[in-house]
Amino acid sequence: MRWLAVLGQLAVIGVVALVFEFRLPVGWCLFLTACSAWLNVFLAVRFPARHRLSARLATALLGYDIVQLAALLFFTGGVQNPFTMLLVVPVTVSAATLPPRHTVALAFLASVATLVIAVTSYPLPWYPSEPLDHPVLYDLGIVAAVISTMLFMALYARRLTREGKLMSAALTATELVLAREQKLHALDGLAAAAAHELGTPLSTIVLVTKEMQAGLPKDSLLAEDVELLRQQALRCREILQKLTKHPTEQDPLHGNISLQEMLEEASAPYANDGKPIHIFVHPASGMTGTAQDQPLSARKPGVLYGLGNLIENAVDFARGRVDLTGEWDQTTVSVTLTDDGPGFAPEIIDTLGEPYVTSRPMSARKTTGKAGGLGLGFFIAKTLLERSGARVTLENKLAPQRGAVVRLVWPRDAFEAGAERAGPGTAVPRPQIRPAAIEVYDR
Repeated sequence: MRWLAVLGQLAVIGVVALVFEFRLPVGWCLFLTACSAWLNVFLAVRFPARHRLSARLATALLGYDIVQLAALLFFTGGVQNPFTMLLVVPVTVSAATLPPRHTVALAFLASVATLVIAVTSYPLPWYPSEPLDHPVLYDLGIVAAVISTMLFMALYARRLTREGKLMSAALTATELVLAREQKLHALDGLAAAAAHELGTPLSTIVLVTKEMQAGLPKDSLLAEDVELLRQQALRCREILQKLTKHPTEQDPLHGNISLQEMLEEASAPYANDGKPIHIFVHPASGMTGTAQDQPLSARKPGVLYGLGNLIENAVDFARGRVDLTGEWDQTTVSVTLTDDGPGFAPEIIDTLGEPYVTSRPMSARKTTGKAGGLGLGFFIAKTLLERSGARVTLENKLAPQRGAVVRLVWPRDAFEAGAERAGPGTAVPRPQIRPAAIEVYDR
């Protein structure tokens, strides 16, 4: 970029002096441009290409750029030169990459330089027969424009950089959470694989000990030891059989999850927080069928985590109850989460779901012990749910009712992607152990 600035300055000086043949101090202009070129050569020799400059050195270089550009403008018309607006560039770069105090110092230097070239400078290179003589008030207006543009661009660049860093940190947190959930989910598969691999040698041990028992006399001293070895081998086999009761991909019974089971599993960790959770599962209006016809989804840790996070927020803000309603039709599957709390604050409801946007006070972490006030949990939940194909919408209940409403809507194909069915249109039933604070209703 610094070489691009040098080439641009040489091009402008050449066009003005050779093409338009305007009078200007070419020697001074080329000297200033050469200073920048030699500085670039020194930096290239002194520092490797991957070297990251310190904040002080970067500030000094940007300060030099301001002084060098101001000197060029001094010899080419001052603030009447249309390239005066380039004084904004070093300050904007600093606002995006350097600490605020460095940006303030550079902005002050650029403002002083602009005022100096507004008060005194060489005349603007122009046609001798048509001299330009702008009034002082006009020049001061240009100064005000440069300074105001500088402030706006610096603040805007600083805000964009800050939001970019926050978004990057939030996305990193999301990836870590998802990786952790997937790692925990993969443990079932590892346990099933270990049980399968160990099953054969244990069966061999049981068979060999049984044959040894048959060949030993009843009064043998080894009979008791062989019997103990056989019993322990059988016990090991029973333990491994328990592990295989929860496989992942090989068994649709546990690799799949119905809509009702998904809501129950996501709600279970928050059932003992003192506020009952009511789950309603039924087809949409006009649909026929029972809860056995509900859609079936592959077990997705990200969806369970995201839904659980929304339920946790609802339980935290609810006064007395939380309702979860699952509905489906031929094309969509929806989950509606409602509570009887204060609802979403109107001033942030449109931005909820972005990182570090929250209605939870920072004091929440002191009173509840939770990391409240950051908004990352809601952002992570929304991101994970949207990755699964869900559309997340937020609203408040209509007056006189109070409370928040969160609605998730999946295309049915996206919800059922990856699921294995026991039969056409049916979910695989399995026993449920639900906390007493969770009540499930179907229609």
